[in-house]
Amino acid sequence: MEINRTYEMLSRSEKVHPDEPDIFQLGQIGLSNLLSNLRRCSLKSWIKENIKKKECCFYVQTEREGFCKCGYPKDYHVEEAIMPERFLGQSWEGEKHMREVPTDAFGDIDFGGLGQNMGKYVRVSSDTPSDVLYHLITEYWKLRPPNLLISVTGGAKNFYMRTHLKQKFRRGLIKVAQSTGAWIITGGTHTGVMKHVGMAVRDYTLSSSSARGEIVAIGVAPWGTVHKRQSLVHPEGCFPANYTLDEQSQGRLSCLDSNHSHFLLVDDGTHGQYGVEIGLRSCLEKLIGEKPLGNRESHVKIPVVCVVLDGGQGTLNTIYSAMLNGTPCVVLEGSGRMADVIANVAGKPVSQVTLALIQRHMKRFFGQEYESFSEIKVIEWAKKIQDIIRMPHLLTVFRMDEDKNSDVDVAILQAFLKASRSEENAGQRGWERQLELAVAWNRVDIAESEIFTEESQWQSGDLHKAMFSALVGHKSEFVRLLLENGVSIPQFLSEEETLCELYTTMPSCLFLRKLVKRLQGDKRRRSLASPCQRRQVSLATVAEVVRQLLGSFTQPIYSLPPSHELIKMADENLDNTVIRDPGRDFFLWAVLQNNRELAQIAWEQCRDSTAAALAASKILKKLAQESENDDEEDANDMRELANHYEKQAIGVFSECHSWDDQRAQRLLIRISPSWGKTTCLRLALEANDKSFVAHSGVQALLTQIWYGELAVDTPPWKILLCMLFSPLIYTGFITYRRDEDIEREALRKEEMVAMESVTGSSGDARMKTIFSDPQDSDELKPLSCRARLGSFYAAPQVKFFWNIASYFGFLFLFSIVLMIDFQSMPSWREYLLYIWLTSLVFEEVRQLFDDPDGFGFRRKARMYINDLWNILDVASILLFIIGLACRFDYSVIIPLKVTRYHLCHYPEFFALPCRWTSSTFYAGKVILCIDFIIFCLRLMAIFTISRTLGPKIIIVKRMMMDLFFFMFLLSIWVVAYGVAKQGILIHNEERLDWIIRGAVYEPYLIIFGNVPTNIDNAEFDISTCTVNGTDPMRPKCPMLNANQMPAFPEWLTIIMLCVYLLFANILLLNLLIAIFNYTFQEVQDNTDTIWKFQRYELIKEYHSRPAAPPPFILLSHIYLLLRRFIMRQRPQKHKQFRQRLSKTEEEELMSWETFMRENYVSTQRQEKSESMERRIQDTADRVGSMSEVLEREHDRGTTAKRLVQLEEQVSQSAKALQWIMDTLKAQGYQSKEEPPSMSRSTESEGHEHEIDGETEKRQYHFHARSFLYTGTNKKRFPVPEEKVPWEVDFTPYIAEVYSAEPINEAEQLTLDNYKNPGGRTGIRGRGALQSLGPNPILDPVLTHWQDKDHSVLQFLAVWNEVEGCWSMPGGALKPGEPLPSRLKNLLGDKLYQRIKAKLGDGSRHNTVYEGYADDPRNTDNAWIETTVLNIHLDSTGSLMNELNRMVATSQMLSERIQWREVSSKTPVYTYQREALRLVAKLHQTQF
Repeated sequence: MEINRTYEMLSRSEKVHPDEPDIFQLGQIGLSNLLSNLRRCSLKSWIKENIKKKECCFYVQTEREGFCKCGYPKDYHVEEAIMPERFLGQSWEGEKHMREVPTDAFGDIDFGGLGQNMGKYVRVSSDTPSDVLYHLITEYWKLRPPNLLISVTGGAKNFYMRTHLKQKFRRGLIKVAQSTGAWIITGGTHTGVMKHVGMAVRDYTLSSSSARGEIVAIGVAPWGTVHKRQSLVHPEGCFPANYTLDEQSQGRLSCLDSNHSHFLLVDDGTHGQYGVEIGLRSCLEKLIGEKPLGNRESHVKIPVVCVVLDGGQGTLNTIYSAMLNGTPCVVLEGSGRMADVIANVAGKPVSQVTLALIQRHMKRFFGQEYESFSEIKVIEWAKKIQDIIRMPHLLTVFRMDEDKNSDVDVAILQAFLKASRSEENAGQRGWERQLELAVAWNRVDIAESEIFTEESQWQSGDLHKAMFSALVGHKSEFVRLLLENGVSIPQFLSEEETLCELYTTMPSCLFLRKLVKRLQGDKRRRSLASPCQRRQVSLATVAEVVRQLLGSFTQPIYSLPPSHELIKMADENLDNTVIRDPGRDFFLWAVLQNNRELAQIAWEQCRDSTAAALAASKILKKLAQESENDDEEDANDMRELANHYEKQAIGVFSECHSWDDQRAQRLLIRISPSWGKTTCLRLALEANDKSFVAHSGVQALLTQIWYGELAVDTPPWKILLCMLFSPLIYTGFITYRRDEDIEREALRKEEMVAMESVTGSSGDARMKTIFSDPQDSDELKPLSCRARLGSFYAAPQVKFFWNIASYFGFLFLFSIVLMIDFQSMPSWREYLLYIWLTSLVFEEVRQLFDDPDGFGFRRKARMYINDLWNILDVASILLFIIGLACRFDYSVIIPLKVTRYHLCHYPEFFALPCRWTSSTFYAGKVILCIDFIIFCLRLMAIFTISRTLGPKIIIVKRMMMDLFFFMFLLSIWVVAYGVAKQGILIHNEERLDWIIRGAVYEPYLIIFGNVPTNIDNAEFDISTCTVNGTDPMRPKCPMLNANQMPAFPEWLTIIMLCVYLLFANILLLNLLIAIFNYTFQEVQDNTDTIWKFQRYELIKEYHSRPAAPPPFILLSHIYLLLRRFIMRQRPQKHKQFRQRLSKTEEEELMSWETFMRENYVSTQRQEKSESMERRIQDTADRVGSMSEVLEREHDRGTTAKRLVQLEEQVSQSAKALQWIMDTLKAQGYQSKEEPPSMSRSTESEGHEHEIDGETEKRQYHFHARSFLYTGTNKKRFPVPEEKVPWEVDFTPYIAEVYSAEPINEAEQLTLDNYKNPGGRTGIRGRGALQSLGPNPILDPVLTHWQDKDHSVLQFLAVWNEVEGCWSMPGGALKPGEPLPSRLKNLLGDKLYQRIKAKLGDGSRHNTVYEGYADDPRNTDNAWIETTVLNIHLDSTGSLMNELNRMVATSQMLSERIQWREVSSKTPVYTYQREALRLVAKLHQTQF
């Protein structure tokens, strides 16, 4: 039964309105569909359990027959609602007569049309908890928590907006949503501001790829106003529901906007009622704003910003409520109506924003609609607008004529940052909070303009959290910005835990999979699937995987545990000491995840930049090789990045080589401690970076090694002469490098002496230190005669020449033996040949086991086998041994004392062995002859060192590979024609040799012009063949007819021959020529590079080769064996390829390389900025900016504003002229004529300024005029700013009477006797106060100095949860008590008595303020008057210690007390802020 129900749900979910379940459909559903159906079932069950809708349960007919007061017709009500017995005698009330039932509208909504817009929707009750909706959105709709919430509000009806402003709004809204990962919340319908948001989303969707991500636009609309909502209703959900927009017939209802992605349809049980969603939307926005940013434990909450366009009364209420909740608002000037009213009064003093001014603006922007507004509504709106103006930190106006707000996205983000600066944590913590937001938004421009300013002071440690977030989020531009503003990579990665955490949070990539695989092997199948398991990533594991990628020739870059197998190996080559290099760690982390931008930034932070680039090339090529089967695109990206870093290495090395070639060469062979104790040259070779190895600087180093101690410009003929006549070495006939160094040093000293004689100084010591060669400090001495002789014969080039001569001698001797002296008994020449070959064999064995680079025998053997020339060597030696074995079979069987006499006189005795051994003897000679060919081919490897022949040999090797594939194609045609011809001509040939001759050999010869005669009857001769195939020396005759002539169809064989010649001779041979031509053209460009790359191996081979040539090299081999196994000495490492520098030399070389890298990077940037592409881009940007300026000038209507500016200038000019005339009169200058009037109303203007000044100085109470009386739902009568004083006439003022405790009639009659000295409050009565008239309280301010320098003054504050601010621990006084009882309740009786005693003993206390207090409890007839008393405490006294303990324990209590700074940034009541200012003035500290 349960399975059947599951099947039923699965099948139903495939239909919008299923009739019957179709179980057989399950067999056609794939795995993805099945999982989707399961998710839908889970969504259905959760929604039915948690999401409700509302329906009317009491039908009361209105004037409209058949319709209930809820707006729905009678037939929409359930039966019990039509005849409700329990509601008899009651009147219909909306909230009371609604009930919640499970919702019946949810699922996917399909709008159809272009792009097949799809969305998700659900019908929810207006009383649905916000946390339930948030859970639905994030868990079931799978939306990631936002980094920013943009609430767009405004006109619900269609309104006109200027084209340029509309484009700005749409582009800016999408930009901020796309860059920050924001959610956009609107009303969700296809009208007004919601339509503009939808069009912005549509433009983005049509113009962008899916890879850029979807814009989340959530529409919160009232269910009762949705047109065609019945198509969304189904108890089991609609997947999807087909919804079409029909604006023609919607009437008072509204269609949903097709460009929104999600819809929350709020149902309060009514039909046609707008605004029912406002409460739920506000609660949802508030809940989202309380969630931590990034879905993690963070002190930063998700920021919420309200964007306002157009709008009316509802929009004003939304703005007012949002700003009271601390939500910043962005108002777009020019969008119309309420938005323009607020924009025009924003920035002005509250005293100037009068009711009359607001009325004028409303008449202007609302037009005829203003006539329908009541006077009370206008007063209420004016009051709210004034309150909004009082919060400038929460209000941002986007004006098109201001360059600073040229983009809406910038204005939106700046609005929240501006609001956050005014909060309590506006210090360094506030800057850090803003930076974290900017990183989450990925807005570098905001961080540059708003955060990294002169006001903010940043230390490296302050930016580490933001740096980690930027790295994990792969925000490369932010990483660069943070580095530019003080982040130190060594400090950031000083702890290993930070680096481990970076590897733990690494995104999915091939390296992470390898890391997981390694950990699974180490932990016995324990994976990293869960977050807790991913913490197992350690640097030791990373080091193992990196070593696999770099190669076994490197050492681990991080420390390994003592139990590791590499540590246990008793190998002296392994140096387990590692050096922490944070720059290397940063770069390696970025490269391993194939992040190009981050890797480039990290590379610029590396000290060992050349080695880092080459190591990155090696790692990326290895990763690309392993991932090409799984993800070819990713593999191509890795190869591209590897080539990029090879170019970077070439660029840095070229810069170094151009400055100092000797130091650059030392950079190549220096052992890098950061990259596994290897060298740059070794890394380049292992990474197959041919272009780097082919660099002139690298080749110069190889050439220097090739010449040994000889000068690199020594001609070869001089070397050959010295080889033939050794005494020439001592005559100076050839030059050594030591001689050149001595001459260079002497010349440099002469130049320095000359410079000192001219300048009179010894030069800049710092430049000497940086650019001096450490080797210069050693005094150079000429080589001795013995050293000259040893250096000459130890030079690889001299060894090469000797080995060439030796090899030619070996081939000459081999040819003599094969052609002249190959006897049954080996001669002395043949024995010499065997010794010679033995020396070659021993040399090959030595090369196989010689491992100066520490590759290990396995890798060394694999490298040996992969070399083609080594394969030829092994093949030639094996063939020689086989031939030698066959050759010696005969010699061993014949007795040594048998002579030719015995063979002639006793042939019957030796007949059998001679017949048997003669065949093997001759076979051995044949094998040796073939082996001679291979030995001759081996000559090509010797001449690869030649600059002329070397590249040609490479081309020959490539052409041989092409020829192999060509022979495969050719063999198809040869065999096809040969078998067909043989089958037609010859019947049942049984001799294998003649079958091969006819089917393969003869067709192959045809290609070279040997046209066969057996296919033509005219040339047939029966005497040249055998009829039955009995004669082994003649071919078998073709099938004959009765006339003894061939019976095969002559026409067919001729046609087959023509076709064969056409394809084989013409097509295939020309194809071969074309292939060779293509190969030559392709390889020719890279031949020089390939030759230079392969040249290294030959140079290294002869550098490590013993000096003596074969066969004398056997003596060197014997010496090496004795030294290794008898004397137990380690093999010597070649300093020419690996050089370990001292710490001082290392630091100097790295500093020099860093300087060169910075030069290279700056040159690169300059070239990029001067490139044609960059110039075109800059030109396009400038043209775009000019176009925007022109459009802005056209749209703003500049004429009127210019006239206003002109009037202002004329007025200023008139005042200036008036001042000039007054000055001249004062100096006694008079005119015959009366001066003209410079201003029509100068006096009146002055009078107005005076009035404005007086008005601006006077401030009225604000908290006492809040719209809702504190703690109640009672509304105050709105009192605008200028109507507060009692003396100002305010005819419409009718305040409601409210008292928390009932008042008698006598008090009611005496209300007018008490008037609030602060003015009108909007409510009469006693309110929450105890008595009419003044209610005195005492606000004690307990202060102390935080530090000994008396720089920070603090006071004891209590957190007011209701008001969201700090307050003083004050209250009403009891009779006979000097302090309020609230202080006693907070601190306890003991502390209360001690503070009370301080007042009595004459301790320092001052009354800083007495008078009216702006309190939200005030009314027209009852108000609070306070006395602020400052009690200053000694910071070192026992009373302070007890107070500090009380503060610490109060953090867990309902009323939290804390020491807060006496500062204007501390949020307190208005009157208490003024009191704190007086306290700060009293103690002479800054407020």
